[in-house]
Amino acid sequence: MIADGRIAIDGKLLDTPATLVKSLNGVTVDGRPVKAPAPARLFIYHKPAGLLVTERDPKGRPTIYDKLPKDLPRLMPVGRLDLNTEGLLLLTTDGGLKRQLELPSTGVERVYRARAYGEVSQVQLEDLIEGVEIDGVRYGQIDANLERRTGANVWIELRLAEGKNREVRRVLEHLGLKVSRLIRLAYGPFVLGELPPGEIGEIRQHDLVTFRKSLSGGRREGERPVAGQAPRTRRPARDGEATEKRGAKPPRPRSKSQRPRSTDAIPDAKSPAGKKKPATGNRTAKNNAPAREKPAARMDAPAKPRARPRKPGGGRPK
Repeated sequence: MIADGRIAIDGKLLDTPATLVKSLNGVTVDGRPVKAPAPARLFIYHKPAGLLVTERDPKGRPTIYDKLPKDLPRLMPVGRLDLNTEGLLLLTTDGGLKRQLELPSTGVERVYRARAYGEVSQVQLEDLIEGVEIDGVRYGQIDANLERRTGANVWIELRLAEGKNREVRRVLEHLGLKVSRLIRLAYGPFVLGELPPGEIGEIRQHDLVTFRKSLSGGRREGERPVAGQAPRTRRPARDGEATEKRGAKPPRPRSKSQRPRSTDAIPDAKSPAGKKKPATGNRTAKNNAPAREKPAARMDAPAKPRARPRKPGGGRPK
């Protein structure tokens, strides 16, 4: 295009590609100004079980694109969810944002809840914080907590900062568990909230811009959860859909305090280790003793905001 004399800057034809521009102001192609790129958009989709995260399937199985509203822009999935995995799936219009969210180096945390059959202890789950190697594949640290037992099944919450293929299922199978249901609850500060299965919501631009600025420094402690708006909704078709029949709802997430994982962690202020002990010994030893650090304040995870879906007709909910 440059050799053909089709590109100009401030009315002067460009004759070399070795040209740096700070903005697209004044840049024209065939005399027409070049538009600035559209801002990135990010959507939250509640993927039901039984859908593939791909544009088309050679076997003809249903995909998420068969169920998404047709008036959406071209969307790319951030990571993938297995056929039988449900929950939060991020979709974006920007390839650069997709790459940022997927890279392990950015440290974006994923949160899952798994229902599994078998016996496991909290001690076994806590060992995953050091990572684990399975069949020659090294998986990074996983913060896993046993939430509850329901008969022969257990509910486990897992937090991890990488997304290797079938990572959660393989790690739990390594512990002797058989996963029967897997739900992704959050990806970074973006939470599933009350968004119904099969519906989609868009993240506000302000929240997206704030989050992208934080990516340069990785994940921040105490990040505020962000739930997506739901201006467009479309429920999955009832006929022939391979979604799991929903019985009793899974246990609601509980607010958890961040627990120390090392022996040198600061004790909690309410625990016996954190209580103030009476001074002993002579006054000189007391004066020369190093100052004790105050216990760190416990930071409970903020409650997840409710999704605010809009009606298909575009009206605001009453």
